[in-house]
Amino acid sequence: MSTARVRAAVAADAPEIARIQHVTWRTAYAELLGEQALATLEGNAEQRWAEAIAHPETTVYLATEGEFAVGFCVAGPAPDEEIANASGELPEDADRTGLIATILVEPRWGRRGHGGRLLAGAAGGLRERGAERGISWVAESDSASLSFFRRAGWRPDGTVRTLDTGERRLRELRLTGDLEIELVG
Repeated sequence: MSTARVRAAVAADAPEIARIQHVTWRTAYAELLGEQALATLEGNAEQRWAEAIAHPETTVYLATEGEFAVGFCVAGPAPDEEIANASGELPEDADRTGLIATILVEPRWGRRGHGGRLLAGAAGGLRERGAERGISWVAESDSASLSFFRRAGWRPDGTVRTLDTGERRLRELRLTGDLEIELVG
């Protein structure tokens, strides 16, 4: 049986992270995003991921199973525009709130606990940086991701945003939850 783990990504992981994003978006999110948004992945994705890995304020986590990279997560302090309410006001704990910017597990590696390990690893990293709670944005129509976060104890906080993908309008819910995440099973 292969060992599954989560670690901080390094620059050499950028090509695999770009590949995972490409495969996952094309497999799981094509109808949600549309072809125009998917086409943006074709460009300099590896370069963008190398820059994200090098960014001092965020951590990109990589899930592996044996020798294979199977998923990733990006976490860091929540920017003011991500945590503010609709009128632009910041909550009292804004400086202690972390953002889980994305969690993606390649579909063929799904249902093996990689998403939970990624979330727990990112939550632990955010706690080490002084965060007390986390937020994440999830497409309202993405029932699998919403269910995943609900199992972790995260809930919608009533804030929504609409993104224009170029072909579609994508409504997202802001979820919030505790960073004391324990894996079960």
